[in-house]
Amino acid sequence: MPTSSRQTAAKSPFAVNNVRMFIAFRVFFNCRFYYPIFTVLFLDFGLSVAQFSILNAVWAATIVMAEVPSGALADIVGRRRLLVFAAMSMLVEMAILCLAPRGSIPLLFGFFCVNRVLSGLAEAAASGADEAIAYDALQAEGMADQWGRVLEVQMRLQSVMFILTMSAGAAVYDPELMTRVMAWLGSGVRFTQDQTLRLPLYLTFLFSLVTLAATWRLDEIHPDSGQEDAAEKGLGGSTLDALKLTFSTGGWILKTPFVLAVILFGMLFDGVLRMAITLASQYYRMVQLPESLFGILGSVMAVAGLFIPRLARRIAENHSPAVCLGATSLVALSGLTGMAFFWPTVGLVPALVAFSALYMVGFFLSYFVNREAPSSRRATVLSFKGLAYNLSYGLIGVVYAGLLEAKKAGIGGAVDARTVENLVFKETFFWFPVSLAAGLVVLIVGMLLLRARRA
Repeated sequence: MPTSSRQTAAKSPFAVNNVRMFIAFRVFFNCRFYYPIFTVLFLDFGLSVAQFSILNAVWAATIVMAEVPSGALADIVGRRRLLVFAAMSMLVEMAILCLAPRGSIPLLFGFFCVNRVLSGLAEAAASGADEAIAYDALQAEGMADQWGRVLEVQMRLQSVMFILTMSAGAAVYDPELMTRVMAWLGSGVRFTQDQTLRLPLYLTFLFSLVTLAATWRLDEIHPDSGQEDAAEKGLGGSTLDALKLTFSTGGWILKTPFVLAVILFGMLFDGVLRMAITLASQYYRMVQLPESLFGILGSVMAVAGLFIPRLARRIAENHSPAVCLGATSLVALSGLTGMAFFWPTVGLVPALVAFSALYMVGFFLSYFVNREAPSSRRATVLSFKGLAYNLSYGLIGVVYAGLLEAKKAGIGGAVDARTVENLVFKETFFWFPVSLAAGLVVLIVGMLLLRARRA
């Protein structure tokens, strides 16, 4: 073996600066202390449930509108610039919440609205650009085949940090717990909810500083000029170039059956599984788990991220994409089907299985899309993937909400609202495994027909 080959083989992918900074960015950008008390935080500030819903709609709309254009800009003006923008947006959005005034609801709503827009822009700017700059750095070092290892470590570290931030965020938000901690330390300080309200926000603000520091240390990687389509776009182009790249990348995806299939299957899995996770607290209540454990259960779900990525890497590196699809389908369908029975207490087990499938989806999508996408348009392709995910999630949410309302209308009699909600939820949940199975059949048949047509 030549000396250069031995050096490449012996070198760890984690010796590459961009890989280390990518992992740091993903961990500190995504793990936020206020997540376990996200809804009640908004309400305790003084906002209503309706205003909370509006703010979430603003956040989702911002991501959908900015997702693909930001990916194209990353490929045109540089991935590092987009990630620095994402980190600075996170810094400002957290500063806004830390300083948001209470008392005047219209003014408070305005502060939160700006926060949601900045948060959406940060999510969109980071989507695609972070993976692209890390993968290109590996490719430049001749270690693109090590991407699976990088994803595994990133997911495992993020899961560990998620567990820590979930636990710490909920703890510092609880004034009674904080008072007991201070008493144990020998202090007579007593906390109120007004005093602990912003503690998770302050801690997340500190994370935003670390996130910004990580992006500043990234090295810009220029696409290989010899790669396909690299001549038509390079770093430093105009906004018009970004628009052209967006349309050309959309055409490239449609003309690349494997990448199109990967995105479509991921879109189906992610939409169904994410919606099920969104409804997790209602499901836990229906399987008779105490509400006091809901925060802990969120951390338990994150534990799956410690071992699922390693399993997914071994499957991806040693088996075909068809085997990856089969394994993900088996895990997701068995978990969702088990959840549909609503077994008391034991129902937690199929929920863990179903939610584990989401880690598999995330790993496989990143693994295969990065492997196939040209460097010069990688961030744009990944942004199309993110757009597909959010559109799927939103569409499934609207359809499921309509299904719930239609089911409610068919329930008569003097039944209280809580009982109706529980009954409707239980009777409609089976549509999750059914819709996933039906979607898989449609996509598999469609891909087989497309392959036969091209043959």
